[in-house]
Amino acid sequence: MSRLKGITMIISGAVLWGATGPMMEWLLRNSDMSVTFMLTIRLLLAGIILLTILKLQGKRITAPWRQRVWSRQLIIFGIIGMLGVQLSFASSIDTSNAVIATLFQFLAPIYIILFVSWTHRKLPPAVQGLGMVITLVGLFFLLTNGSLSGFTLSKIALFWGLAVGFSFAFYTLYPARLMQEWGVLISVGWAMVIGGVTLLITQMNTVIKQFRLLGDWGLMMMLLLIIVVGTAAFILFLGSMKYITAVEASILSSFEPLTAMVISVIWFGQILGLWQFIGAITMLIGVTWISVAGSKIETASDDLLKE
Repeated sequence: MSRLKGITMIISGAVLWGATGPMMEWLLRNSDMSVTFMLTIRLLLAGIILLTILKLQGKRITAPWRQRVWSRQLIIFGIIGMLGVQLSFASSIDTSNAVIATLFQFLAPIYIILFVSWTHRKLPPAVQGLGMVITLVGLFFLLTNGSLSGFTLSKIALFWGLAVGFSFAFYTLYPARLMQEWGVLISVGWAMVIGGVTLLITQMNTVIKQFRLLGDWGLMMMLLLIIVVGTAAFILFLGSMKYITAVEASILSSFEPLTAMVISVIWFGQILGLWQFIGAITMLIGVTWISVAGSKIETASDDLLKE
């Protein structure tokens, strides 16, 4: 029963997260709202609401700030991790579209494998290497639609797309100790506030000028919907990890780009080319291969340690 609960949570979270991409795309395409203003409001509101709820539940939300080691990690996670993920993802949507931005985040496992291999000073296992190759072949088809002369993205869109994968990798690896010590929700709540405050300070003029946009009820309701849906997706993702394996989570997270794709086709009439569609499917196969291979390697290592 608990496994079914986990599967339901991960699918629901993936669908909701996949839906936030087209929502952000609509907001950026149909208004003068900038990426920085949208993210400033989103991060500050979501972070403050989350921390307020935790405070009302009796949690010691200020405890991490009493020790320099944890406060330093919170600041790094908030700026490079949380803000990095949100800014690169939204900028990728702004310069390409929601489907491609969502697919780029699946490069994160490749960055993680390369980082782990570099720290251990050895090449990744061949089976994971094959998964990386499959993923990169899929990315090639996605970007070129099967032809070198048909490159589909601008240089800035490619930059932000690659940054999405890198930031997701950092976001996954860096806060492990922080979340283990203080819990996921407190860490994420403060990271959102830190990311939002950082944007507010660095983009003060833009934020002040664009506050007038919140007078449009349609735009404000869409922004609130993005905040609620995105936060709910994140909580469902994290909660599902208690009940299912990382491999199952990786496979079921493929609902993210599929949801973004379906919504984009219906809402915007966006259709990937044949080779782009093949590339998207190939990337998902490659990422799943990497996850399954990593799980088998970890299981084999555990068995050896037990003998």
